[in-house]
Amino acid sequence: MAFETIRQGRERLIALLLTTPDPVLDEVASLGIVTEEEYEALEKLAEPRERIRRLLIKIQRKGERGCEQFLECLQSLFPDFPPDLQPPGHRYVTQTNDAENPEGGTSSEKNGQENLEAAVASGKNELENPESSIVHVVNDLQYQDGRLSSEDIDLTNPEDAMCSEKNDPEKLEEPEKPEAGLSSGKGPATPNSATFPVKNRPENPETALPSKNDPESLEGARCSEKDATAVSSERTDFEGSGNIPSCGEEGRTAAIKGNVEDGVTPDSDVSMSESRAETPGVAMSMERCGAETPGHSASVERSRNEAPETSPNKVHGGRRGALKTVLSKLRLRKFRIGKLRLRDLLEISPESLKDWTPYVLGDLPWHFLRKLMALNGTARSTSLGQGTSDEDTSEDEEGRVSGDVFSLREEKSRASLHPLDVLCAVLLCSDSFLQQEILSKMSMCQFALPLLLPALHTPKCTLMLWAMRDIVRKWRPHSLAESRGFREESLVLTSLPTISFVRLGSCSFSKSKLFNEVLSLSQLHHDFFIHRDMESGNIPREIADGLVEISWYFPAGRENSDLFPEPVAVTNLRGDIESHWLQFSFLTEVSSAVFILTESISEKEYALLSSLQGSATKYYFILNSQAGKAKETLGLLNKLAPLLDMKKSQLLVKEQSNNNAELVKKLRSTLQGIMSSSPKSVSICDMAVTARELGIQVDEDDGECWTALEHVQEITAEIQDVAKYKREMLRLQGDLWKNLAKVEKELCRMKGQRGVPPEDYRSQLRERWLELRRQQNQCDLTSGMVKFISGIGQLCPAEKHHFLKWMKFHLDHIARGNLSRLRAEYKEKCCALGDDTQQLAELDKIISASSLGVEHFMRELGQFYEAECSMVKEGNFGNIQRQFIHLPGIAADLMLEGFPMELIDGDASNIPLQWVTDVLTQLHTKLGERSRMVVITVLGVQSTGKSTLLNTMFGLQFAVSSGRCTRGAFMSLIKVAENFRQELGCDFILVIDTEGLKAPELAKLEDSYEHDNELATLVIGLSDITIVNMAMENATEMKDVLQIVVHAFLRMEEIGHKLNCQFVHQNVSDVSAHEQNMRDRKHLLEQLDEMTKAAARMEKQSREMKFSDIMDYDPEKHSWYIPGLWHGVPPMAPVNMGYSESVCELKKYLFQFMRNLSPRRAPKNVPQFIEWVGSLWNAVKHENFIFSFRNSLVAEAYTQLSVMYAEWEWDFRKEMHLWMSKAETTIQNQSPDDLGPGTFEKLRVEIHQILHSGEEKMLQSLQSYFESGAGNLHLVEKYREDFHQSVTFLRHELESHLLCKSEEAIRIQKGRSKIDQLQTRYMKTIEGKVDGLLQDCRERDKALKPNELEREFAKMWKETLAELPLESLPLRQIHKDIHYQLCKDLENRGSLVKQMLHKAQNLLTYQTKPFCMKKEYLDLAWYKAAMEFITQQCKHELEEFTKSLVEECRRYIGQRVHSQGDYDQTYCRELLWMINERLQQKVAGKMCTSASFEVDLKLHILGEAASAFQKMHEAFLKKNDPQRRLEELRPQYFSTFRDLYYEKDACQKRAFDFCDRCLKPALWEYMKKRLGIEIVDNFLSSGESIEYGSRSFFQFTMQKKLLEEMDFNNYVKYVSNYEVFVKSWIQTRLFDHYRETGGLRELEKAVLATIMKKIRDALESSEHKDALTVSEFLDHFCQAMCKELVLSKDSLEVILFKNTASVRQFSVDIQIFLAQVEDGILSEWEELSGEMVFTQLQFKPQDEIFKRVFGCGKQCPFCNVPCEAGGSDHKEHFASVHRPQGLGRYRDETSKRLTYSLCSSDVVSSVLFRNLHTAFQWHPYKDYRQFYPTWRIQPDPSINASDYWKFIFRKFNYHFAKEYNAEPADLPIEWKKITKKQALQSIREAFNME
Repeated sequence: MAFETIRQGRERLIALLLTTPDPVLDEVASLGIVTEEEYEALEKLAEPRERIRRLLIKIQRKGERGCEQFLECLQSLFPDFPPDLQPPGHRYVTQTNDAENPEGGTSSEKNGQENLEAAVASGKNELENPESSIVHVVNDLQYQDGRLSSEDIDLTNPEDAMCSEKNDPEKLEEPEKPEAGLSSGKGPATPNSATFPVKNRPENPETALPSKNDPESLEGARCSEKDATAVSSERTDFEGSGNIPSCGEEGRTAAIKGNVEDGVTPDSDVSMSESRAETPGVAMSMERCGAETPGHSASVERSRNEAPETSPNKVHGGRRGALKTVLSKLRLRKFRIGKLRLRDLLEISPESLKDWTPYVLGDLPWHFLRKLMALNGTARSTSLGQGTSDEDTSEDEEGRVSGDVFSLREEKSRASLHPLDVLCAVLLCSDSFLQQEILSKMSMCQFALPLLLPALHTPKCTLMLWAMRDIVRKWRPHSLAESRGFREESLVLTSLPTISFVRLGSCSFSKSKLFNEVLSLSQLHHDFFIHRDMESGNIPREIADGLVEISWYFPAGRENSDLFPEPVAVTNLRGDIESHWLQFSFLTEVSSAVFILTESISEKEYALLSSLQGSATKYYFILNSQAGKAKETLGLLNKLAPLLDMKKSQLLVKEQSNNNAELVKKLRSTLQGIMSSSPKSVSICDMAVTARELGIQVDEDDGECWTALEHVQEITAEIQDVAKYKREMLRLQGDLWKNLAKVEKELCRMKGQRGVPPEDYRSQLRERWLELRRQQNQCDLTSGMVKFISGIGQLCPAEKHHFLKWMKFHLDHIARGNLSRLRAEYKEKCCALGDDTQQLAELDKIISASSLGVEHFMRELGQFYEAECSMVKEGNFGNIQRQFIHLPGIAADLMLEGFPMELIDGDASNIPLQWVTDVLTQLHTKLGERSRMVVITVLGVQSTGKSTLLNTMFGLQFAVSSGRCTRGAFMSLIKVAENFRQELGCDFILVIDTEGLKAPELAKLEDSYEHDNELATLVIGLSDITIVNMAMENATEMKDVLQIVVHAFLRMEEIGHKLNCQFVHQNVSDVSAHEQNMRDRKHLLEQLDEMTKAAARMEKQSREMKFSDIMDYDPEKHSWYIPGLWHGVPPMAPVNMGYSESVCELKKYLFQFMRNLSPRRAPKNVPQFIEWVGSLWNAVKHENFIFSFRNSLVAEAYTQLSVMYAEWEWDFRKEMHLWMSKAETTIQNQSPDDLGPGTFEKLRVEIHQILHSGEEKMLQSLQSYFESGAGNLHLVEKYREDFHQSVTFLRHELESHLLCKSEEAIRIQKGRSKIDQLQTRYMKTIEGKVDGLLQDCRERDKALKPNELEREFAKMWKETLAELPLESLPLRQIHKDIHYQLCKDLENRGSLVKQMLHKAQNLLTYQTKPFCMKKEYLDLAWYKAAMEFITQQCKHELEEFTKSLVEECRRYIGQRVHSQGDYDQTYCRELLWMINERLQQKVAGKMCTSASFEVDLKLHILGEAASAFQKMHEAFLKKNDPQRRLEELRPQYFSTFRDLYYEKDACQKRAFDFCDRCLKPALWEYMKKRLGIEIVDNFLSSGESIEYGSRSFFQFTMQKKLLEEMDFNNYVKYVSNYEVFVKSWIQTRLFDHYRETGGLRELEKAVLATIMKKIRDALESSEHKDALTVSEFLDHFCQAMCKELVLSKDSLEVILFKNTASVRQFSVDIQIFLAQVEDGILSEWEELSGEMVFTQLQFKPQDEIFKRVFGCGKQCPFCNVPCEAGGSDHKEHFASVHRPQGLGRYRDETSKRLTYSLCSSDVVSSVLFRNLHTAFQWHPYKDYRQFYPTWRIQPDPSINASDYWKFIFRKFNYHFAKEYNAEPADLPIEWKKITKKQALQSIREAFNME
């Protein structure tokens, strides 16, 4: 018992099977011992032992017979299989070599014949029920010569156990070596025995199959050598034994001929037998051969009406084995379960850049798919390229031991597969959606499509209905030729006559080639069907037999050239009808006529065909006449004619003397006859019904597909009239959405404003917008939308995908029907109504609205979502009430699955911004925030193949069918493979397909050109690469398109987005096009340059531009010439090969370009793309794009650049301040004699060098930053020049400052020279007197007591000072000198001015009087009617000007006074120059003032200056009074005198004096110079530094703080006196910061510690210690510290007087006192309050920080908002937020009310303005740049952008009115709704602080 054998030997079996578990599993599956489901379940088990254990259990459960089959299988697999485990009855059979039985061949033949007859006899019931009879032929197994007989292998399927893991190229192991005892195989063999490679050939070539190496070999082309060796040696023994009955040579030849048909070489008959279980009443072909062999007639007679019963499991297992072999060769096994998806195929990988030539079998599927997606006509070729890799070397070559060196075998046939095998394998491994795409592309290429897929992995073949659902064809039948109408319909729904072609028996000419010629026009041959004479067509099929292909002929409406007047379908069955009776039965049911090709008919065939009696189908025979058989064939045909109701015309004979052309002619004529006889028409959907009746599977018949269909039918059942359905069921996207779009644009353009104030009008529009949103939100979901949401939201992913596909098919079908009807109606009315355009216009409108697609339903979802979001923002209901919040996530999933997403609604010309934003945000989240992408866009005229270009290039699914021209723009996402992302620089490619420009339906609209401009601007702005598709011959039209494109590119360049452009010229097929069109390209570039200049003028750009300035364009590299899409005239034209190849070249170039671009520019991610969409769309909605564009990415990049620039600027300034500090110290340490004429020149050269070095360093930093690849730097590229200029400007500013300071320091030092010389002389005199007194006192007899000594010294001091001729500097009357300078300045201004000066009082009296405005100051004589408004405005302007000028002059005076030098005449001259310069600017600014204003202003300013300079002069004289200076030295002289008299060691005392009198004052001054610089450095590096990093940050910080404090007085100061407020703000912040942190003390310690270290280092210096005297020591010390400290020379002289101390001791003593000095200085600084510390500093930190954030100081001419532009020398001023003009004192002329209009709204409105700069003439705000060319006032990006200032104005309306002496503004109601929170949020968004 086999069952018992397995049970007892379980462990041994497990151990044995574990050596090769996979081959065992494959073998039992291929033999049908286990089912497909069991096999899949076992294969999923990871543990081999567990897999084998469960396999044994399953085998045992199958009973005794299953166990026997299993053990037999093992015996064949394992040569050394233990005898005790062999199946019963097999254990004791000895194996004998064939060599020992010379008669083996004859014996085998005899036994084989008997066995065969028995097998045939056993299947007599097959005809009655072919599927129910399952007979195990294996029961009759016989053993001969110790070897398995022929029946051991399923004769109906010789491949049933061929495939194993050993054959799998992916898992190939060491090939098996042939057994030593192989049979010589002398017995004759039938073609069916040619299943396995025969390694030792028979001696008699006439009675056996030829060698595999023989070109005529049946097996030679059957399997690749790699597979040959993988077959087990037992099978080889069997094959060589010759135990299969032979047909003889003649039979073999016939069989060969029969199988060569259609590219099947003779040995492929093997694969034909795979389906014999489905063939009722058909004997095996080997039996048919046997009928011609003597001795076999009886069995043949019995078999004519009886088919052998064969186990379906075995048959299916055999097919499965062949399939596994093919899948292994093609490396597709992993896709058997996890199907290949379309998005996997579209993924961009390194292979996208490579050549598609296949080199190994595993390349073939990808070669086919890639070429097919690219619509390449060579996609079906399976020829392998030269240079096949080692891994493809067949096992036969590696393992053969025959020793043959040469053979006649062709390499190509060795290593390839039939194209149909590849197609079947690919379809099998593809999911249903990829199958659809494959068949759609095949249809475009005019390839025959698979209608019935052979039974490979299923028991029955499969009808490919679903796979063909997506195919739509368009044609013109002759019935519509006159009216020039056409039909367009889904292929599966179109009922057509079907003509089928099948083959019976053998046929020496190609059936497929025959009807390729029938279907092709004479001048344009096309291979619809693959045939043997095509490339790769001669390779035998392994799995494709039983395939039914279908192709169509569609007429073009040309009677002269069309082959048939109406469309017709043609099907082709691959293989013999005997082997594929089920497929043949199906074709007989669905066809109008069946053509049977044969060369001869025998009795058996006659019997077979007789079974067709009663069929309604017409049967035609195409007979290829064969000598010797013609008589018999014709006799049988005549006999058959009445049974099949055949006429004479139904036989077409190909005579030997005629060529194929004659037959083609006959066949066409016959087909035309059939077509004219009203044949029955069936659609593919109808065929599906027939297929189901016959038990054929239909690919749509799965649960997911049907579930989705049910959902779709519920929706589409309601659609009758498309326009009506859209109105009633898709209500939100109708008039509501279009009105919303109009309101949104009007909010930006303000065209309908008329006399309404801008802000009121905007409020009205906003209310209208909200009302429309409310109406949308109040709409309930219609039944159709409820079902649609259910479909995409609740179905599982696969069902959802099917649902959307079904929706597309149904909606397209409905829309096509509607469109066809409407077009016909339109045509009728055109003829009937004539010139009555009104009705035609109405109908035209309906036609435009008749399209209906999934995008309309998605658009409706978007509107529901947007309406809900609007209500949430308005606070109408909370998030908890939201019902559509999940929709963006669903839409994001669809994008990930490859569905195009609508970006721009073409019907409303609007973007649902909230919807798009949230969908893309969800997409970003689902991608794990890895969403870097390159955006590719196509632009061009409508219907020029833009969508087709993108679909071909990337395999996308943008709509391209008739009547479905793209409206708006759609985006589709393509994934980049993980291993290619770094190289390509992105994670995805986003492709945007756009509506065609110059659309005829929009041409009549006034704004059609603007519409095109908007579209082009938006999509070009979003893209990184733009493809401009030009396929028109009309030069004017092309020029219009180019103008639109150039405008868009110019706008992008202006906002810093310089992208790449590829010009594609379609319909250019000449090979010399590129060369011939060189002149055209040059001419095109010239045109583009001219258009760029014109566009620049239109966009009000002043600079001269060329096309290359605005975009990256190389005419040679970026121009593409692409042939037309169709090769011939549609509808029968295939895709042009040149088109496909050219598009592929373009695609490769784009990827290469992206690779090269990626290191230089970071791609956008999804959030950045969202920002671009919002900002571009907002700008597009404004008429003036460039000055409307605002983008947070640009703003952020600009801010970061400004922050970096501010850091570089401070580093530069700091370096210069430190240098100046040291230079001043050095100058102060030099004697007057050293400050010669060359000193200043030397400093000038040094200043030039260090400034040049600093400038270069800063420019290099700027350059490095732009090259660093920091985020979005390319967006601010246009500002680079501004910052470059700012660096130069800064250098000039610092140069002027340093030179002035240096000159001033030298002048002051020289001014002190006379005083210092006198002081030196006086000190020498005093020292002589002290020395004399010392001698006199020492000579006295009696020692003097201390008080006596002091009296003597005092007496001497008094007498000496009395004797000295002390000279003081003269006191000057500064005011008189200044008055003189003023008179000189005004001497040429006329007598009136002289009189005014004469009457003027003493200048010093003006300092106490405030400057008051007088009426006579204004000169309004130029304006005839000096209205009060003008007077008030001019007065205010003059007040502001005066205030500013006075403040500037005060700053200058303060700087000069702070220098502590003496007054110089240059100070007054500089002041007068400043005043004159500002007055000149004011005159240029049209401020006309009287002479009295100038005189009074100068008197007032110079009066203040005179007083300040007089005090400065007097302070200088006092400080440098000789007597005072000497008195200061008296204590030191007395101390020295006393020590000398008492002969004390005064070294320590002198060291103390040095520290106290010299070092301490010098250190204090050092602290005053350096501490300010360090405070700035510290403050800017603190946590608060970000607030001062850029002007935008600073503005946000101030406004936020003001909002928190809500102090009106602060707002008034901020608005009215911005500069003063900012300085006060900064100072307060500085004080608060250091008061709170206590950091000032640390800074003081750090600054002092630095200089103390330098002092100690100087004292420790060996050079100083080696000095011989203290005087020399101190000279060295002063020299070392000359750049750091200014030591008092007077005090030094006293210390050196009579100083004989030891140098070393003196140095040590000084260091002892240094710590005391340091502590003393720090304690004195600590005693100062924070505010007092800042007043002590010479370098004011608040002033430096003010310079950093104040910028240029310019304010908006309307609302006074300060400029935020970075750098110090920018070309344009701008601000993030403008404020109501009333805050800048503007008021209504008549009502005196403060105006509340915003200049950011006014500049896009029709409002007028007038002021001083317009000479009080009215001008539109839109033209403000005529008067303020350096200001760029951008419209608010949203209606909420200015909420901050609206809130402040509303809050303090009455306060501002009172402050400005005006009436309160009458503010819009909307403003009163703004909250403090909204106000804060608005500046967060405006300053990009989110």
